[in-house]
Amino acid sequence: MHIVLVEPEIPPNTGNIARLCAATKTPLHLIKPLGFSLEDRYLKRAGLDYWKHVELKIWNSWQEYRENMPNRLVLSSARRGQALHEFKFEADDALVFGCETQGLPEYVLECSEHRVRIPIWGEVRSLNLANSAGIILYQGLHSAGLLP
Repeated sequence: MHIVLVEPEIPPNTGNIARLCAATKTPLHLIKPLGFSLEDRYLKRAGLDYWKHVELKIWNSWQEYRENMPNRLVLSSARRGQALHEFKFEADDALVFGCETQGLPEYVLECSEHRVRIPIWGEVRSLNLANSAGIILYQGLHSAGLLP
């Protein structure tokens, strides 16, 4: 599994996702432009001292990422897609998340028919990006038979 953040905006979310990636040995891909500096203190604080354990790759664009990473794309969506507990994940899937305020851009949505959503039945539009990444990653690892 891989986690891909397309144009993330909020440093603590990315830091928390980096910590998740360190805990699960999941590569983290960040697609520019980033809404923060990698030196941001909030980013570093959220990731604590785990950054050294994160397999991190920064890509200049979505196109550069796609040219170098042929993984199956599983796109996250707050409203569209199959409920994640019904989706059959594969071991090398790239779990793709959009920025916090806009979600995934149309040019990314056009790249894959594989979309998952976390069922929401309460009065909220969406879940926090870091929480969503954790929920989807662990369900993906379970579905693909990768949990230790």
